[in-house]
Amino acid sequence: MKRLLISTAIAGLMGGTALAEVRIGVLVPDSGPAGLFGPSARQAAALAAEDINAAGGINGEPVELIFADVGVPPAQAVQAVQRLWRSDGVQGFVGMHDSAVRAAITGQLRGQLPYVYTAVYEGGECATGTYVTGETPAQQLAPVIPWLAENEGVSRWYLIGNDYNWPRDTNAAAQEIIAASGGTVVGEEYVPLGASDFDASLGRIRSSGADAVLVTLVGGDSVGFNIAYSAFGLDQQALRLGTLIEENTLAGIGSANANRLFASMGYFAGIDSDAARDYAARLGATFGSDAAQPNGMGESIYDGLMLLAALSNAAGSLDAAAVAAVADGTAFSSPRGEAVLDGNHVAQTIFLADGSSGAFEVVTRFDSVPSGVTCP
Repeated sequence: MKRLLISTAIAGLMGGTALAEVRIGVLVPDSGPAGLFGPSARQAAALAAEDINAAGGINGEPVELIFADVGVPPAQAVQAVQRLWRSDGVQGFVGMHDSAVRAAITGQLRGQLPYVYTAVYEGGECATGTYVTGETPAQQLAPVIPWLAENEGVSRWYLIGNDYNWPRDTNAAAQEIIAASGGTVVGEEYVPLGASDFDASLGRIRSSGADAVLVTLVGGDSVGFNIAYSAFGLDQQALRLGTLIEENTLAGIGSANANRLFASMGYFAGIDSDAARDYAARLGATFGSDAAQPNGMGESIYDGLMLLAALSNAAGSLDAAAVAAVADGTAFSSPRGEAVLDGNHVAQTIFLADGSSGAFEVVTRFDSVPSGVTCP
């Protein structure tokens, strides 16, 4: 496992005294369809560790990050988590990965360590000791679909995603939101992760008469679908809305294939705020020509680490029960702005951006959108 130790600032604050490190497992996809998010996630983690340590670390101890690739099937991801926990002495986890892996990890941890999940996901996660900073359908779709109906005149939706729980559960929520906004679902289908031939799907979209397509495909699958979509000329028939289309995915799709392609997320690199601008500038200054393109999935790891540090400092330890006792109301800052944990989720500002030019341009925003998740 790769390690990253940033303790210079802490050593300086403590007069050079050697301190024990707090080991945090950082779970990111370095492989698989979501592997394009890996480099940006690792760089976001490095900046977060630097900031945590500069502020005094976790309970006065510097943070050491230990990474694992979880862009693999859930059983393999669980093995990686076990190695970090049992062999490397990790005391808490922050993860940005797919929902199938999340479900396997929560089942393995069973609330024994704090675990912050940062990826866009389908909602409903209430596992003990799990805290969520990622966007939910109530945040990404509930305000956006009515806006598109009113401003773009769309009402006939086709839903296409990969075949696992995030797309299926997201689309179940989307159906209710579409119906409530006066629209109808004219088609719904799922393809395996790693799919590359979308011709039959595109033919069904054309025949359906859809004027909007909700895309819940991951990484490289989304790139391939959207390139083929443009080649079929479907951009003239129906706009696209993606809840996992960020800057890397858009770059892969290319400006020539992005006409009427919208995305809904809690962060874009072009957000007009001091916090977002400072984050992008720091990536460039720290990593130079190796700096990854800032994007919402990678940046979310920064959020997760800042939340875990805030929780642990409020609790006085990384003990799962102590963290749970102080979790509600814990606040943290990130390039997205200020956030407060409510239950085990956060309300977010959601941005709707148009990628038609090949770069995302925010067209509207929805402030303080609740997660829609209520845990017992």
